[in-house]
Amino acid sequence: MSLLTACSDENGMTEQYMEVPDGYGLSAGTSTVFMNTSFAYDSEAPWVTGSYLTRFNRGDNLYDNIATVSKGLGPVYGGYSCGSCHHNAGRTTPAVWSGGSGSYGFSSMLVYVARKNGKFFQDYGRVLHDQSIYGVKAEGKLHAEKHTQNFSFPDGEPYSLTYFTYTITDWYADSIRPEDLFCSVRAPLRHVGQGQIMALDHDEIEALAARSNYPEYGISGRCNYITEKGKYQLGLGGNKANHADLTVELGFSSDLGVTNSRYPEEVCRGQAQIAQGSMMGLAYDQLDVSTEEMEDVDLYMQCLGVPARRNVNDPVVQRGEQMFYKAKCHLCHVTTLHTRPMGSTLLNGTRIPWVGGQTIHPYSDFLLHDMGSEIMGVGLNDNFTAGLARGNEWRTTPLWGIGLQYRVNGHNYFLHDGRANGFVEAIMWHGGEAEASKNLFRKMPKADRDALVKFLESL
Repeated sequence: MSLLTACSDENGMTEQYMEVPDGYGLSAGTSTVFMNTSFAYDSEAPWVTGSYLTRFNRGDNLYDNIATVSKGLGPVYGGYSCGSCHHNAGRTTPAVWSGGSGSYGFSSMLVYVARKNGKFFQDYGRVLHDQSIYGVKAEGKLHAEKHTQNFSFPDGEPYSLTYFTYTITDWYADSIRPEDLFCSVRAPLRHVGQGQIMALDHDEIEALAARSNYPEYGISGRCNYITEKGKYQLGLGGNKANHADLTVELGFSSDLGVTNSRYPEEVCRGQAQIAQGSMMGLAYDQLDVSTEEMEDVDLYMQCLGVPARRNVNDPVVQRGEQMFYKAKCHLCHVTTLHTRPMGSTLLNGTRIPWVGGQTIHPYSDFLLHDMGSEIMGVGLNDNFTAGLARGNEWRTTPLWGIGLQYRVNGHNYFLHDGRANGFVEAIMWHGGEAEASKNLFRKMPKADRDALVKFLESL
């Protein structure tokens, strides 16, 4: 039975209401889905019907299997489909835990490379493409070395923190000396709530930035503004709030090596791969994917349902929610936001009004915060800037759906590079503006720390 019911007002406008099962809580208004399976991130919102459902399914198919409509990958690429890195619209296991792409067939990691002066390498651009089609050499292979240090809470319970150092070998062109290289490795993001993020009320986000100043806790969030498609605008997507859209065209080009109307040139233009491919009979004078096909992928991502909160009546979960507030996590992981009345617009002009006018609970302010540089001598500073974001600044991660990550993707690796194994390690990596919250969590009795983790698992 559908959990959506509808009625029409005197103007003929249809309003939708959710019937919420016992023990659940709405996460994204009428886009909430009550699902606890491995497809909890990868199912359409209840209102997706008719032609939108047809396009949703087409976009889902292209997201998971680009070969069905595209002219093909490459010549160099980072993933063989969107779903290869975002399995079930989630986070494919970060390959740093398997040694990286140099010792593992497919990396599922986005590898940014730059000179230490911030400029790109002429032969590589901004992203290392560690995969390639047959007969073409990949740009390089990432190797990850794990470093772990053990700690304990004041009550004696042990925990550990792990980070990775990276080297790149098998360079396509001249080898780059490690002392000349900055390398930032990113694990895939969950694609939960992308339509709602694109429909966020910008005035509300900017108002949060204006009042997000809590000197007693060292917190002061700020907006990122970026120039995208020739327009200077608020950034909401990505690890550093450095995108204003879902970057479908960029993903096809940079991640998959698939040319399109926005990025018509091969990602390895100027490299010997072009000449090699031409000798093999490959054509580079046509686009690999159409704008209409890309918009179907955009529609699929924006029409995904958002998992409902679970176990909301569990006393331990309720205690954990109190601890979440006690640790001041909510000052950055803001519990409640709103979407614009008109919803969002896709990359080719199609409107998605159903994500508009909703009260949502993403547990993020979508602002930049300094996350620190000094934990174990490394912290979370990756030395990469994006728009106004500095290397030590990151967008507050939305927490909705996070408690289902293990069920969807089979792992609990968190943070931008997947270094944290579980919620406790993720919390204990917080520094900078989050140092006070981390210390409040650290000093809690074990029962309260465990309850806070149970709360996170309910999201």
